[in-house]
Amino acid sequence: MTLLKLTLSLKLTLSAILAIALSGGTSAAAPTVAAPTVKGQWSWPLSPKPSVLRTFDPPDKPWMSGHRGVDLGPAPDGGNVTAPADGVVTFAGTVVDRPVLTIDHGDGLRSSFEPMASGLKPGDAVRKGQALGAVEPGHCGSVTCLHWGVRRGEDYVNPLDFVQDMRPSVLLPLE
Repeated sequence: MTLLKLTLSLKLTLSAILAIALSGGTSAAAPTVAAPTVKGQWSWPLSPKPSVLRTFDPPDKPWMSGHRGVDLGPAPDGGNVTAPADGVVTFAGTVVDRPVLTIDHGDGLRSSFEPMASGLKPGDAVRKGQALGAVEPGHCGSVTCLHWGVRRGEDYVNPLDFVQDMRPSVLLPLE
């Protein structure tokens, strides 16, 4: 069992490294960064609003393990994935054993989605809400989910900052 976990961990790490290399960047721990410049212009990539099955958990160092995105679902096999914002496809292919799609949204922002089947190819323009492809099984074990990662430049950032207000609640006095 331990060997199986080690093999899976190594496979996922290699998958992340290859995805980074294919999209032309390097991995880094995500510093606290501001949400999109214009709040509310991004949408959830699954509809209706999905549950967050696993949260953003960046590593302390770029080479360490962590979770550089969020897992959304459960999503039905073949569930529709939509563009969270306008952009251009920069990568569409397989990384290790998973189909991945990456979109450049401009201003240094890139979204990646896996596992998902898509007929799009690099250079294709996409509009917010446009169908990108279909969720496939393989990322969250027995539950079908979509892994959504976002980078600003070379830093991974929390995708949820782009679709919901993540500021802490503040109680105000009654009087």
